[in-house]
Amino acid sequence: MSRAALLVLADGRFPAGVHAHSGGAEPAVTQGRIRTADDLAAFCRGRLHTTGLTAAALAAAAAHGHDPLALDEAADARTPSPALRATARKLGRQLMRAARATWPSPELDALATGRPRGAHQPVVLGLTARAAGLGPEDAAHCAAYETVSGPATAVVRLLSLDPFHATAVLARLAPELDRVAGQAAEAARHGIDALPAASAPLLDITAEAHAAWSVRLFAS
Repeated sequence: MSRAALLVLADGRFPAGVHAHSGGAEPAVTQGRIRTADDLAAFCRGRLHTTGLTAAALAAAAAHGHDPLALDEAADARTPSPALRATARKLGRQLMRAARATWPSPELDALATGRPRGAHQPVVLGLTARAAGLGPEDAAHCAAYETVSGPATAVVRLLSLDPFHATAVLARLAPELDRVAGQAAEAARHGIDALPAASAPLLDITAEAHAAWSVRLFAS
């Protein structure tokens, strides 16, 4: 197991396209629900324990070796918003390109063939972690961290929030992130049917509205 590979995969500069997405932060800022660092912390905490937990469990299950096509169907069932399903598959395609160039793997090739229009990003993330020699909990950490780091980075741009304050939000969330990753990895040990399906309906609703905006800074 390579800790350096974990750092590469979790690095925001890894060319997987996530920098273009706000994770729901852009509509939250526009609607006035995020104005301060404390608001950002509350938003990220809610996202971590809902969609973050679900994504982390899917990633952990893929890293564990469960059928990625079945996991992709499970991800579809856990993503009621058409806009978010489209985003997840777009990000999955982009991550797949970067992953196959970085850690070539027959399993990644097979998933790319089986889902030519893109598999859900957490599933690709978990399979990428597996190709990099990482374990299920590592994959869960990557997925969980991404669900909070994306909005934090986006809010710095959207509100001109002090980046030191945004980073402090992520640091304070670290113990909760560890717990969510552990919970996700434990669920993955028990098979696809045991994976959590936590959701955040407001994120689904605002994602649909955001997708129809004519002018926006972020793709989602």
